[in-house]
Amino acid sequence: MKIRSHRELEVYILSFDTAMKIFEMSKGFPKEETYSLTDQIRRSSRSVCANLAEAFRKRRYPKSFVSKLSDSESEAAETQTWLDFSLNCGYITETEHNDLNETYNKTLGKLVNMALHPENWSW
Repeated sequence: MKIRSHRELEVYILSFDTAMKIFEMSKGFPKEETYSLTDQIRRSSRSVCANLAEAFRKRRYPKSFVSKLSDSESEAAETQTWLDFSLNCGYITETEHNDLNETYNKTLGKLVNMALHPENWSW
């Protein structure tokens, strides 16, 4: 099957769904976190998807493709850090943290594999 849009990528679907879970979960964060943790975790989780979409559009240029995938990886790792803060501040449960962290580990693995083989994505 030929993938025609970033929206068809398994890793995009996974990261988009996870960003939406984080959005819903973060609605319960305290008001004083609105302009810090809440904004940061929402921004970084959404940036995973946004950078992946950009990478897909640049796939005919391997170096640009890999660079945007690297940005997506960085945003996923940043989101994991915000999840750590969310757990340690008592805003999410250990189960929520573990589930989301595991999802980001899967996402990171998929992004790394794409970056290691950019030739599989060019057209």
